[in-house]
Amino acid sequence: MVLSFLYLAFVRTVQLVRLSCRAQDDLAIEVVMLRHEVAVLRRQIDRPALRAADRALLAGLSRHLPRGRLGGFFVQPATLLRWHRDFVRRRWTCPHRRSGRPTVAAGTATLVVPLARVNPTWGYRRICGELATMGIVLAPSSVWAILKRRGIDPAPRLSGPTWGEFLHAQAQGLIACDFFSVDTVLLGRLYVLFFIEHNTRHVRIAGVTANPVCGWVTQEARNLCFALAERTTPAKFLIRDRDTKFTSSFDAVFAAEGMRIIKTPIRAPRANAIAERFVGTIRRECLDRLLILGRRHLEAVLTEYVDHYNGHRPHRFLDQRCPSLVNETTPPIANPDSAGIRRTEVHGGLIHEYRLVA
Repeated sequence: MVLSFLYLAFVRTVQLVRLSCRAQDDLAIEVVMLRHEVAVLRRQIDRPALRAADRALLAGLSRHLPRGRLGGFFVQPATLLRWHRDFVRRRWTCPHRRSGRPTVAAGTATLVVPLARVNPTWGYRRICGELATMGIVLAPSSVWAILKRRGIDPAPRLSGPTWGEFLHAQAQGLIACDFFSVDTVLLGRLYVLFFIEHNTRHVRIAGVTANPVCGWVTQEARNLCFALAERTTPAKFLIRDRDTKFTSSFDAVFAAEGMRIIKTPIRAPRANAIAERFVGTIRRECLDRLLILGRRHLEAVLTEYVDHYNGHRPHRFLDQRCPSLVNETTPPIANPDSAGIRRTEVHGGLIHEYRLVA
C-alpha cells in the first residue's frame, strides 16, 4: 500500500514538473488532477457506455492528437475501426428476419400442458391428434417442444399409475375399516368398529363393544354386507390393518361377497389414511371434548355425530360437499342476507351447523 502510494506520487510529480515548464502552474495542476480522476474512473468502469454523439466527437478530436499521445487515450485505433465496421454493417445489411417456423400462439401452448398433465399416458402424438379433433392444427414436433420446455416428458409413462391415482380411480369399489377406542369416565375401554367408503366418505358405525371377540366382529361384517347390497356399484376391495381383532371368519364373510381383502403393511397408518383421518376428526371435534359415561351414551354420541358427518360436514375431497349430497350441487349466492342464516346445535352446542333459508 505504501509503495503504491509513493510510486503514484512520484509519477504525478514528474508529470507536474513537465507541464510546469510549458504552461502555467494552475493549468498544470488542473491537468494532473484531471488525469488522476480519469485513472480512478477507469478502475471503476470496465467499459464506458458511449452514445453516437460521443463516438463522433472522440473520433474527430483523435485526428488532431499526435500519434504518441494516443496511448493514453481510452479510445484506441482498433476501437475506431470497429465503430466504422458496425456503422457500415447497419447501413448496408438488409433487415433481419427470423427464419424457421412461425411461433406457436400462447393460447395453443397453454392448452397442450393440461392435456398432458391430466392424461399422463398420452404421448405428444396422441395430444397432437386430440388437438386435431378440436380443429387445432399443430405439428407433433411443436407439441414435443412445448412439453419439454414445461418439464413434462413427451413420451407416455409406462410404469403405471401412482398409488394416489390408483386409489382415486378405484374409489368407487374401496371400503376401509378400522377400530378406535374410547375411555369412559370410570376408565372403562370401549371399542368402536366403523367402515368408510372412499368415493363418498360415507361412514357407517358397525357397533360398540367392550369385548371385540371373533363372533361379534364376524356378525358386524355380515350386517355390513346386508347394507352394501343396496349399493348400485358393488364394493371390490376392503382395506384393513393387521389387527388381531380381524379374524379369518371376518375376512371370509367379505370374500363370499366377492370382495378382496387388502392388508396394510405393519405399522403403516398412512396406508389406511382415510380411515385414520376420520378417527382424528371425530376425536378432535367430538370425543376429546366430551365425557363418555358408558356404551349407550357412546352409541348415542356416535349416532348424532355420524349424522352430522354424513349429512352436513363439508369435505375438501368432495369439493366442500357432504357425503349424502355428493351428487348434488348448491347454486352460488352472490349477496347473501345475514338475517336468513339459521344455526343448528349438535351435541348441545358443541358443533354448529349453519343453513341459509330461502
